[in-house]
Amino acid sequence: MIRNQKLMERIREIFEEHKHRYGYRRITAQLKREGYAVNHKRVKRLMTKMYLYAISIRRRFKYSSYQGTVGKIKPNLIKRKFKSIMPDRQWYSDVTEFHLNGEKLYLSPIMDGCTQEIISYRLSRRPDLKQVMDMLEDAYKKHPA
Repeated sequence: MIRNQKLMERIREIFEEHKHRYGYRRITAQLKREGYAVNHKRVKRLMTKMYLYAISIRRRFKYSSYQGTVGKIKPNLIKRKFKSIMPDRQWYSDVTEFHLNGEKLYLSPIMDGCTQEIISYRLSRRPDLKQVMDMLEDAYKKHPA
């Protein structure tokens, strides 16, 4: 117990020096840099004994950019009936997010309600208005009104 006393004092000093933000892993690394031959399990046990717990600064909730309804909501004219009798009468679109090699890509297609054919699509790194407008321009060039 006496051999732990000096180590416990140094652990408390490091803990206070870093404003209670260092946990047992960082304190162990700091002690090893200072020349102490110490195991992380020993540091954890001593910190628990001294009631030293690091302040957790992790985010508790997953980030979401959704901020509620933005703009006016249009009336639901389709009422989930995604079939059309005539081609080019109803077009459907959506923006889908894909994760590829650590990157996010956004696909925005237009599908015809009658033929189920993809009229036009755009792939972008950001889901912005330019992506949708370019997709619509391509669709209107292929199928003029």
